[in-house]
Amino acid sequence: MASENRMETAASIDAAIGFALPHRHARGRLVRLGPALEQILSAHDYPAPIAHLLAEALVLTGLLGATLKDAGGQLTMQAQTESGIVDLLVCDFRGGELRGYVRFDPERLAEQPSHPSLFSLFGKAYLAITFDQALSKERYQGIVPLEGGSLAEAVEHFFVQSEQIPSLVRVAVDDAGKVAGGILLQHLPEGEEGRERLHTRLDHPEWEHVRVIGQTVRAGELADPSLKLETLLWRLFHEEDEVRLLSTVPLSKGCRCSPEHIRGVIGRFSPAEQAEMVDEDGLISVDCEFCSRVFPISMDDLKT
Repeated sequence: MASENRMETAASIDAAIGFALPHRHARGRLVRLGPALEQILSAHDYPAPIAHLLAEALVLTGLLGATLKDAGGQLTMQAQTESGIVDLLVCDFRGGELRGYVRFDPERLAEQPSHPSLFSLFGKAYLAITFDQALSKERYQGIVPLEGGSLAEAVEHFFVQSEQIPSLVRVAVDDAGKVAGGILLQHLPEGEEGRERLHTRLDHPEWEHVRVIGQTVRAGELADPSLKLETLLWRLFHEEDEVRLLSTVPLSKGCRCSPEHIRGVIGRFSPAEQAEMVDEDGLISVDCEFCSRVFPISMDDLKT
């Protein structure tokens, strides 16, 4: 990476860029969301603390999803509890498309301060991250306690506990809640493809160097739409022998709900089960929580 100008080539918003530090045996991702974030949040009139929480979760989902090598694969992140103000948070990534939803108790939320802690929102909860590979049909899921002061810290704990990969995760949302960004750094002790996790050391000097530099990133830099992601990467690692740019993944709002998709799902049920779903108007109404839309399907629609 000879100059900062050479790095300013890709999008600085609604995008994820990958990079590697070969001489440090580390890799990373930078994500920034803007219009896509606004479109997802606009589906529900979320209070500020919930909108902020979902913005963080969508950035994390973009960071993790963009690591999928299989273009048709899917990454799902879900936090769930039975006793929290937020009882369900779910986001997923597929082919660069993001969607997310939060279910919460508005009355209990109103009793909280303007910036409630993660524990105040969830109580005792669990974080599940699922990787589905489209080509191999393989699925991997890790489940860990939802711990830490933020979702970013919880994802760090996930990688340490479930994956044994030393990681640094930082996420920021601007004051208006319209732009959010994040960085993911990971240590791979013997090259970009890594080695057996048994030999991964959390205190490895190469990783400590990368971690310390990564911690210098400021929230204002991550969530500044005028600062190119490549420029931010240059600021952090311009003294390294080599910074290798990997793939850039455009990010957008996406939801797989459509009349055709809904009809296909309902069509998998038996005629008797379908009859039980019909309301007094003769319709099967299916809600999509992600985009806050209701799809009315008639029995005649299922016959076409």
